[in-house]
Amino acid sequence: MSAPAGPGGPPTVPPAELDRMVRTALDEDLGGDPGVDLTTDATVDDGARAVVEVRSRAAGVLAGQVVWGPLLAEAARRTGQDAPVVELLVDDGAPLAEGDVVARLSGPTRALLVAERTGLNLVGRACGVATVTHRWVGVLAGTGVRVLDTRKTSPGLRAWDKYAVRCGGGVNKRVGLFDVAMVKDNHAAAAGSVVAAYRAVRSRWPEVAVEVEVETLDDALAVVRAGGRYLMCDNMPAPGLADVVAAVRALVTELDGPAGRVEVEATGGLSLDRVREVAAAGVDAVSVGALTHSAPQLDVGMDWVG
Repeated sequence: MSAPAGPGGPPTVPPAELDRMVRTALDEDLGGDPGVDLTTDATVDDGARAVVEVRSRAAGVLAGQVVWGPLLAEAARRTGQDAPVVELLVDDGAPLAEGDVVARLSGPTRALLVAERTGLNLVGRACGVATVTHRWVGVLAGTGVRVLDTRKTSPGLRAWDKYAVRCGGGVNKRVGLFDVAMVKDNHAAAAGSVVAAYRAVRSRWPEVAVEVEVETLDDALAVVRAGGRYLMCDNMPAPGLADVVAAVRALVTELDGPAGRVEVEATGGLSLDRVREVAAAGVDAVSVGALTHSAPQLDVGMDWVG
């Protein structure tokens, strides 16, 4: 069984999700649809036009360029103008140096001003997530261990945060509660045991991928004997983790034959300075909530050039 992680290939954001995110953000800023930008409405002539550049003000990894087209088109609709022209100069996923110009936008000044802060907020957040993810991926380079995200995302921005993780070289785990089952400690408590919880999920949803959180070797072996083939080892020290990896893989070989496979993921209490030690325990992946819940926003600005 393969890990319940997102597919490979170029990162994307579902168009419907991108449009929803843009509309929600502009509603928030303008007070509804179409809403109003009081200052721009009073100070900028309807026919005014401008050219602006989007510039990185810190080093990092670029993510979020895909928002400019839909965002500016929606801002233009709300201001009753034609959509600004978007020229993307750098691809998402590329490294950034301080001062890099990543996009040039030209068109009605009102639409550009209405979209400015929303665009910078979204791009700055995505760049921050991508930059943090890239650091984790870099530390684990050469180990074969995947860096997975979690559901610890900003409400309403899950698709955006997970897109940014992909831009940074990480792998998307489950999207939400609906696509992969994950048996955690509270589920085990509710069901009576971790094995009972696993069996209940497998009985109710026989075709769904199931990941099981374990905290001890005994639980890990019990889950494997029950049929579990994806384990998430929570807060285990590296030596204990290595014991779990060796034991469950030996058991799977005994149960399923030489081609038997179990995926082991480490999570909880991970840090950049010790994650290679965890990787050396033989895990397939690490999941890191800090990719999305603690990433600082990268400073991105918009400069008028004409």
